[in-house]
Amino acid sequence: MPRPAPTDSALSLYQDAAVAALRDDLALALRAAAHHGLGEGVCNHFSVALPGQAGAFLLNPRGLMWSEVRADDIVLVDAAGNKLAGRHEVEPTAMFIHAAIHQIAGKACVLHTHMPYATALTLTEARMLDTTLSQNAMRFHGRVAADRRYNGLALDAAEGERIARAMDGADIAFLGNHGVVVCGERIDHAFDDLYYLERACCAQVLAESTGRPLVPVEAALAASVAGQARSERLQSTLFFEALRRTLG
Repeated sequence: MPRPAPTDSALSLYQDAAVAALRDDLALALRAAAHHGLGEGVCNHFSVALPGQAGAFLLNPRGLMWSEVRADDIVLVDAAGNKLAGRHEVEPTAMFIHAAIHQIAGKACVLHTHMPYATALTLTEARMLDTTLSQNAMRFHGRVAADRRYNGLALDAAEGERIARAMDGADIAFLGNHGVVVCGERIDHAFDDLYYLERACCAQVLAESTGRPLVPVEAALAASVAGQARSERLQSTLFFEALRRTLG
């Protein structure tokens, strides 16, 4: 059955100045992720919910490299997977994972990647980052969850819902044998977390590769560092604006 044509109200919403700014930010986050080697072919997706729009959210389209995505490539969809506005198609797995996390976990911005070092840790027995190791890792202490159950490609709504519930309120989920999901209330904050999560995972993988014993800090200290990081988010915004200047 063909998808319904975009309505005038959907097109008006898509072109609204605030939504256009979100489309621009989402496209920038995708290009920045590509610049830092966090993408994988034309797979994986970033999305952001539209406040007050009953499940509608913005999503990168099917078939484009993250490095080429611009604001007018971003697609507006509803919670049922219908494209409301945009010139590209949507990948089904994106809808199942992102729609569920927006609806069930209540997350505004959802970034899903197979970035290499974080994904490498999902293949280990622990399934996730040790947040008591590097300073970068400590910023995530108390904010991560591990979904240890891999069920194959997320090709139905039930699998997306299972992943969303496995997050159990966490901002970041390590998906066993799969990849990661990083969530936030703002695109710049979520991207900053995504970037530093991969840096933390990289440091852990490199440290483990030496074969030498690792030296974690006490959990209380890691929690204190996490609180310090949450209390000072200006750096996240400044980083995102620097990316806007340098990547265009």
